[in-house]
Amino acid sequence: MDRRSFLKTSALGGTAAAATTLAAPAYAQGKRTLTMVTTWPRGLAGVWDSVERVVQNVSDITDGQITIDPKGAGELVGAFEVFDAVTSGQADMYHGADYYFTGQHPAFAYFTAVPMGMTAPEIMTWYYGQDGKALHHELGEVFGIRSFIAGQTGAQGGGWFRKEMKTAADFNGLKFRMPGLGGQALSKLGASVQVLPGGEIYQALSTGALDGTEWIGPWSDEKLGLQEVCDYYYPAGFHEPGAALSVATNLDVFEGLTPSQQRAIEVACADAHQHNYSVFIANNGPALERLKSGGTQVLEFSDEIWDAFGQASVEVLQEFTSDDLFKKIHDSAQKSMRESGQWLSVSDGKYSAERNRVLAALQ
Repeated sequence: MDRRSFLKTSALGGTAAAATTLAAPAYAQGKRTLTMVTTWPRGLAGVWDSVERVVQNVSDITDGQITIDPKGAGELVGAFEVFDAVTSGQADMYHGADYYFTGQHPAFAYFTAVPMGMTAPEIMTWYYGQDGKALHHELGEVFGIRSFIAGQTGAQGGGWFRKEMKTAADFNGLKFRMPGLGGQALSKLGASVQVLPGGEIYQALSTGALDGTEWIGPWSDEKLGLQEVCDYYYPAGFHEPGAALSVATNLDVFEGLTPSQQRAIEVACADAHQHNYSVFIANNGPALERLKSGGTQVLEFSDEIWDAFGQASVEVLQEFTSDDLFKKIHDSAQKSMRESGQWLSVSDGKYSAERNRVLAALQ
């Protein structure tokens, strides 16, 4: 029996009573404002766009019956305190990256990104076309939240460095910002991994508290000013090949909404997810060219470094498979990634490579 069924049964004195006396759900009446806390400073490029999209969508779909009041990181609670704020009822919902909450359960990483994991199209396939969304709900139920992915950055950059990274040994002792299970993998290469909110990265680099960092991609990174404090940029990284953002609503709050209002939140998040992906992709290319023109040295990691990333990533993921729920989510995601990735490599991947080759020769 799940937690909520147990509570309902106990309150009514047994399963028979529950079957005969449980009334229809009592939905909140009239207009309602929900407080949303976020892991982002207000206005942060790309990620705050997703917040605003969700807020506007919910208001539009419900004809203003449900409005959302978004709070930037630090306005009500700190960036990494939003999970506890929502589960405790201090806030109604959060918008953030679920891999910030691997301390609550490591499987939350799968609903942002895991190292050597799924690309954005592969995540969408698993989440919307297979059982990813149901597993997100199952995991959230344990903590009293209802979650939906509600943003997508696409592939994130390998990071910013003050020196060229030539071998895996160059990561040993490096003070580097990287959250999630990717950060745990990087620590296996000897890096001193730190987890900082986006709003604190620039200062940490400026003061020498960090030697390097990953953030999102050229557009967001340029807005954050990372090119001012690091000279070397690696556009391809192993840690977040496609990073989803999430909205989670306190489950009691969610269940107090009407079915159509619940559906409005789900649809609002799905729209924000695909829209956010297009925003990042549209802006990253031009931003990368500006960074190059400004003197940033854009490089690629060597095969030796990629091999080290891969080995460390597999080790980290295997460390959590003794947990039944993690293994269930891990196995589902890995199976989906193998199947969809195989098709995408011989269809989209092959086409893109040949298109680029042919058009380049004709120009």
